Amino acid sequence: DRLIKCCFNNFMYFLTIDNWIREVNLWCPELQILFYYGSQEDRRHLRMDIHNKVTDFNVIVTTYNSAISSPEDRSLFRKMKLNYAIFDEGHMLKNMGSVRYQHLMTINAKNRLLLTGTPVQNNLLELMSLLNFVMPHMFSSSTSEIRRIFSSKAKASEEHSSYEKERITHAKQIIKPFILRRVKEEVLQQLPPKKDIVEWCEMTEKQEKLYQDLFSCFKKSVDGPEKNPEMGNVMMQLRKMANHPLLHRQYYTSEKLRAMSKLMLKEPTHCEANPDLIFEDMSVMTDYELHLLCKQYANIHDFKLEMDLILDSGKFRTLIHILSDFKDKGDRFVLFSQFTMMLDILEVLLKHEQYRYIRLDGKTQISDRIHLIDEFNSDMDIFIFLLSTKAGGLGINLTSANVVILHDIDCNPYNDKQAEDRCHRVGQTREVQVIRLISKGTIEESMLKISQQKLKLEQDMTATETGEEGAIPADIATLLKTSLGL
Repeated sequence: DRLIKCCFNNFMYFLTIDNWIREVNLWCPELQILFYYGSQEDRRHLRMDIHNKVTDFNVIVTTYNSAISSPEDRSLFRKMKLNYAIFDEGHMLKNMGSVRYQHLMTINAKNRLLLTGTPVQNNLLELMSLLNFVMPHMFSSSTSEIRRIFSSKAKASEEHSSYEKERITHAKQIIKPFILRRVKEEVLQQLPPKKDIVEWCEMTEKQEKLYQDLFSCFKKSVDGPEKNPEMGNVMMQLRKMANHPLLHRQYYTSEKLRAMSKLMLKEPTHCEANPDLIFEDMSVMTDYELHLLCKQYANIHDFKLEMDLILDSGKFRTLIHILSDFKDKGDRFVLFSQFTMMLDILEVLLKHEQYRYIRLDGKTQISDRIHLIDEFNSDMDIFIFLLSTKAGGLGINLTSANVVILHDIDCNPYNDKQAEDRCHRVGQTREVQVIRLISKGTIEESMLKISQQKLKLEQDMTATETGEEGAIPADIATLLKTSLGL
């Protein structure tokens, strides 16, 4: 029988798919695998081979995007008769209104299986979307009713709470026949425990003032008569300041940029440039980007930031103490951040503290990624592995480290859970500590609260007992309004 295996994520496809191919070859060596991936031209040749029956295979492995990228790709999987369609990282199908969802629904398979560690991420409608995808013949005719039941909200607070509990109970009854839940505690009893720690970080004096100035500015704009700023952008700017002031432009004033723009005309590469355009380009850069620019060009070299300014972050102060304490115990670290520029600044800190490290993010060449992972797992002198949460949160085995630091948490706690599991998995021999750095008195406190609500929703949905259900977690808009005191 033929089977299609869909693996997730453009950033990590070679790692995740390589792992799946390796496992299939290990456990089912008699199966022939076809890897459906590549450029449009590569896939065109593969389709010709499939149509002409030049290629014989039992399993076809591809990515979500490769399977639906073009009309020809979609046509192939719509016409190909498959016994089983298996979708890894199945939570990628949580939105029944997305183009991806609609296209993948047309895959011609007798059976469908979704593999996911995070079936519930934000709300019950997402879970119902997964259920509809697995059993379309049973639920597709009721899509409108599903949307109505699991999207609507009650108005009064007491009525709202009661209504949400009722919806959770209703959803549990619906999904029970279709979900097989396997948790680590049940199937990996030999796995060492995982300890979650929240480190509350006091911002530095300068950082706190800058955060409060930014906070007041946004609050006035939200309260004012003018059109409100885009909520997501406001939240992002507050998050950046809570992490490090250099992710904004505060230290390089317009006056400094004017002076730097004129000095740039002395550079051979900019001697004929327009200083106003140089100023304009500099104006949209962050302090750290401007610092790197000053290091690059001799005529503005004197404007580069001093080390104490680069290290002026509450989280950095906390991190320095954590690294020092754990280093003496022989522990090794994996550190995740949402922002690649934050990783850039973290590199400065690690070099200053003379810690050996390596780094992987979305810009890392595919061919280098497995090499970096193998290097970290084999060279015990490398103290820290820096990773971006998106690029390094899936398909990686880093069990040689036992401490995970989430420098900045994700709005979706399940992305952080995936990142944690790079260390807390089969092969780990020590207790894993997961440390979340949270800046006190910032929007990160509200983010953490909502993340905990989302995790509670998953617990409610997967618990065998009923009667302890909580509330549906708030959305980003509610989070921001709460943070701004609106």
